[in-house]
Amino acid sequence: MQKLLKSLLVMPRRIKRCVLMTADALTVIMSLVLASALHHESLAPLAESALWLTSLAVAGISLLAFHWLGLYRVVLRYMCYTMLPIVGMAVLVSASAVALFGYITGERLGLSIVAIHALLVLLGIGGVRFLLHALYLYARHRRRRPVVIYGAGAAGCDLVAALRHGGEYEPVAFVDDWRGLDGALVEGLRVHQPLVLPGLVEQHHAAMVLLAIPSAPRCRRREILQRLSALSVPVKTIPGSADVISGQARISELRDVALEDLLGREPVPPFPDLLAANIQNKTVMVTGAGGSIGSELCRQIIAQHPAALLLVDSGEYALYAIERELSQHPLVVKEGIRITPFLVSVQQRDALVAIFASSPVHTVYHAAAYKHVPLVECNLAEGIRNNVFGSLALVQAAVAAGVESFVLISTDKAVRPTNAMGASKRLTELICQAFADAQTRTCFSMVRFGNVLGSSGSVVPLFRQQIERGGPVAVTHPDITRYFMTIPEAAQLVIQAGAMASGGEVFVLDMGEPVRIRDLAMNMIRLSGLEVRDDDHPNGDIEIVYTGLRPGEKLYEELLIDGDVKLTRHHRIMTCREHYWEWPRLDAYLQELQQALTAIDYPRLRQLLLEAPLGYQPQAETDDLTLRGRQGRAPATPRAEVADLMLMPRCP
Repeated sequence: MQKLLKSLLVMPRRIKRCVLMTADALTVIMSLVLASALHHESLAPLAESALWLTSLAVAGISLLAFHWLGLYRVVLRYMCYTMLPIVGMAVLVSASAVALFGYITGERLGLSIVAIHALLVLLGIGGVRFLLHALYLYARHRRRRPVVIYGAGAAGCDLVAALRHGGEYEPVAFVDDWRGLDGALVEGLRVHQPLVLPGLVEQHHAAMVLLAIPSAPRCRRREILQRLSALSVPVKTIPGSADVISGQARISELRDVALEDLLGREPVPPFPDLLAANIQNKTVMVTGAGGSIGSELCRQIIAQHPAALLLVDSGEYALYAIERELSQHPLVVKEGIRITPFLVSVQQRDALVAIFASSPVHTVYHAAAYKHVPLVECNLAEGIRNNVFGSLALVQAAVAAGVESFVLISTDKAVRPTNAMGASKRLTELICQAFADAQTRTCFSMVRFGNVLGSSGSVVPLFRQQIERGGPVAVTHPDITRYFMTIPEAAQLVIQAGAMASGGEVFVLDMGEPVRIRDLAMNMIRLSGLEVRDDDHPNGDIEIVYTGLRPGEKLYEELLIDGDVKLTRHHRIMTCREHYWEWPRLDAYLQELQQALTAIDYPRLRQLLLEAPLGYQPQAETDDLTLRGRQGRAPATPRAEVADLMLMPRCP
């Protein structure tokens, strides 16, 4: 049987069409002969040559009509119920030919013969095609892996149709928590309640559970995923309805569970007037434009119809990638928005001055910074040089050029920092606060938030890599927690916060509830269809190992230094004014800091960070590999150990 099916499937399409035409001709001929015999309740008409000649003529006319109607252009493997009207028209033409020949030849072909003939032709040509289609699906089914679909709505039905035409998965059952569907048949599959899902997986040996509820709120998706994480099968989702409607994805494209679904944080519609205030018809500059936040800021900015967008980044490939992407954006092509890439570090003040001189810039979003905590911790001098003095050079160039709005993208690690990166970012905030106080031409503001999902160096893609390698998954501490939000939401909130600034404010984004990194790792492992290996499950697949907190790392992050917080018109954006130094005092301090950098005086650098109003509380003595190398001493940390630091989770 399998060999016969295989031989039918591999036949050339030309031969398949000839076989179908032969079968249709025989069907038309035999239908008319049998109809006549049934009408007369006798086999005598079978001996009449006129009946056979009429049958041959009707068969010829029918085949021509079938071809004209496009019946032979239908690909049987992709056939569906939409071809029924074509079959109906074909049957009607064949029955009309019988009636016409009966009238012309004077044969006794009554209305009953025509009706019986039509019914037999319908059963013949339609039945053969649906039988071949079913045989094709049967042959494909034997090679497919069974899957259970969670969600029996429109998206679930579309997914079933897509999977049945594919060659990898076979849907075997629906699961839906609406009790009105319990026991119903949808697309030929029974709908079950979620409580029986573990039994369904075991009964059908399901290889996967597919989540087909693209329009469901994230809070509901989070609840469902928490239940599914207890199963021992992988869980995947289909694209969101917006991506499918816009043509950016197909319903059959299965994806890993998005981490934002695990967080359950609902996106908030932005305020259009705030998004456009500092961007529309203006020239905008983004530093760090090739980074995770910077590139998303660029995408959001383009949507607000700027006059021009200046991209500043010191990374060649990152700058190339975002410039190429934006240049192909439909709005850029349609409206002629000028996109200009500048391969420049913010430490190059002369180059920054030249950029501002080349085009009057209205708004600056400063996202360029070294943000990886372990790397900055062991490269303190470079962290200060880039984050602090690079930002100072940009601020001074912006003020000199008369920029209207300057928005600094900061971090929650700047609050009572325990690491050099956080201290450098808090010092950058002090610079912006001092310039906001010292002049009124440029409106300075700072936006502070926690981690974003999927950013460069983020813990999430690192966990995925470790799971794909078979583990172990490295977590620094069992109780470590972090705030998370998506990159698009963070970029939208940054733009809206900057539009509400009057000068010198620190805006703090509502990050929702903190997430325990250990729980995040466990959910990612389980939703991959694997079991966590621990004392209770010694035969599990992947172990979670605890590497210990890295230098400067906190168990819990904070977003506010002082308690004087005010609400804004956007309920996910808060604002406060924090203590800072006025520019003369800060200027003298920065000169001392610069002297310590020039003199390669590491102890003095550390002491100066402790003296500034940063709240800097280093937890342990740190080392600067660059300064030690300049002083002619071998680095204390072996190269392999430094590589391990880079691979460890980024301050999750």
